[in-house]
Amino acid sequence: MIGFIGIGIMGSRMAGRLLAAGKPLVVHNRTKEKADPLIGKGAKWADSPRAVGEQADIVFTMLADPEAVDAVAYGENGLLNGLNPGSLWIDSSTINPAHSVRLAKDAAEKDVRFLDAPVAGSTGPAEKGELIFFVGGSAKDVEEARPLLSIMGKDIQHKGANGQGTAMKLVNNLMLGQTVAAFSEAVAFGESLGLDKKGLIHSLLEGPTAAPILHFKQHKVLDGDFEKADFKVASIYKDMELAAEEAYTHNFALPISNTVKSLYGLLKQKGMGEYDFASLYKFLKNDSNR
Repeated sequence: MIGFIGIGIMGSRMAGRLLAAGKPLVVHNRTKEKADPLIGKGAKWADSPRAVGEQADIVFTMLADPEAVDAVAYGENGLLNGLNPGSLWIDSSTINPAHSVRLAKDAAEKDVRFLDAPVAGSTGPAEKGELIFFVGGSAKDVEEARPLLSIMGKDIQHKGANGQGTAMKLVNNLMLGQTVAAFSEAVAFGESLGLDKKGLIHSLLEGPTAAPILHFKQHKVLDGDFEKADFKVASIYKDMELAAEEAYTHNFALPISNTVKSLYGLLKQKGMGEYDFASLYKFLKNDSNR
């Protein structure tokens, strides 16, 4: 039996891939309603994280932040009190590396194996099974998990020991936030010079500076459809804040990242935390027109 905890925007799609592949699944979420579509397709419901651990040999968690992971892992009804010795816990949440290392240590004390395996990719790749997994932990455990990870992802990258998968995810999302911010500013600036937005975006995306994410995000900028989020402002802000915290502990400055992070922070302050993070374009364009 496979367990899955965290049936949100990404988790629901990842768990759905496992279920569609015929894997027996037991699920838990803070709000049961989000798990109802999976239950309707054959997934089994568990009333607590502990109950998931008691029934599953491999458990995935896909949660919003470090606090949410701790809430699931610890306590009387926590996952660590339910997992059986020898079982495997795969955490796909985006948290800081030191936190992943602590989770791995606490799991090992209960003879439970642990992989940190956050993903690159949003809702579209999650639905298609085209995520990229950055994995930290034992090579043997990675190989055991690979068949399941391959159902949900197109590329499984083993980055090293526990914490290294999470480290790679923070680096990835740091650059992700910067890339979309640079694109948003460039488009807003180009429009201020009188350039047609559609032609401007076409030229940028056909040029040498275009990252793959921008081809995906261009439709948000063109259509102004920011309320339906593929990746929320609150999420990119949280991830860049985690990167800043980790950089502080390593005495490493992130001057560009911290400036960009502050921009996403302003969006969150303005009540746009649930918007897609490409809405930074809207903010920059409106601000320049004042």
